[in-house]
Amino acid sequence: MSDALPSFTHPRPLVVRCGAVGDMVLLTPLLALLQRRYGVAPDVLASGAWTPELYAGHPHVGSIFLLGSRRRPYWSDPRQWSISTALQQRRPGPVFLCDERAVVQIRRILAHGGIRERDLLWVGDCHDTWRPHWIDRWLAFGAQSPVPWPAPDAAVEARPILTVSAAAQVDLRRWLQAHGLTGKRLILLQPGSKRTLKRGRRGLLGNDKAWPVERWVETMQGMASSCPDAALLLTGAPSEQAMLRHLQRASQLSQVYAVASTMTISRLLALCANASGMLAVDTGPAHMAAALGCPLIVLYGSSSPSTWLPRGPENTPIIPLGGPENGCLRVTDIPTQTVLETWNTLPLRGKPATICTGMA
Repeated sequence: MSDALPSFTHPRPLVVRCGAVGDMVLLTPLLALLQRRYGVAPDVLASGAWTPELYAGHPHVGSIFLLGSRRRPYWSDPRQWSISTALQQRRPGPVFLCDERAVVQIRRILAHGGIRERDLLWVGDCHDTWRPHWIDRWLAFGAQSPVPWPAPDAAVEARPILTVSAAAQVDLRRWLQAHGLTGKRLILLQPGSKRTLKRGRRGLLGNDKAWPVERWVETMQGMASSCPDAALLLTGAPSEQAMLRHLQRASQLSQVYAVASTMTISRLLALCANASGMLAVDTGPAHMAAALGCPLIVLYGSSSPSTWLPRGPENTPIIPLGGPENGCLRVTDIPTQTVLETWNTLPLRGKPATICTGMA
């Protein structure tokens, strides 16, 4: 978060978005645009407990307010009361409501926080801002202003910006040393997604992002053959560790590591900034990796790459496979051979000889 004290001549924008990790990564160009337009880093009202870690040290983020359940009635939820109190104490400014679910409840919290309807823009009312890709949609939305809060036009790059703190880099260096990975080429694999977390094995049949174990194993064996000096790191949330350990054992490869049990958002950010490449299903860590310049391949099921394709710094190789445009409604429609052939054309980064710092 930004520690700079803003000038009191500027109103402070508030952005409301209760999304998953990928949603919050895709939101960062809007935050950059609003800072440029209003001269102050916007505050963020979100729901993920990991949000402060994702945005730690971010130059375009002010204060972060964390909401709990949006389904509880206002009168029964002390956290909603505390957020309303905090909103009353902040400097007023325009409010950009980016959610399309539980909007009535969110509006109630905002109203108790002293925010007037005329101060608020809701994306659901701004149909002329619709664009296929989320980033372009958010930038079109952020170019508007509530009537009481006009601001000059501005432009920013249509890509996410993430930061990796010096503390996260020190932590990664120690973590790599503890696992015997110092100086190795790091390749990240992200087999799970938010749907994996919610449904577990029972949900695999209805999960269009799931790829069979045998295909992940065959792919890892092919990667190990083409990059024998690489460490293949199976990443995910700590609750996915059992699934990843199963993949690790099935691969029968000593260079495959299941690391979800020790993974945090800040550590994953540092890994993405230093990895040679990533293979992922369409999920939040893929957006993190792209934002930090990591070459990657993303596997799509029913979601469209035209809407969800990660974006990164110029010349970052980002290759989508699957998706409705290519006749794939499930990741299982993507053959292993196609993935391996594409992987062998992906220009990987070199070994992390020096752990990088700063912002991509």
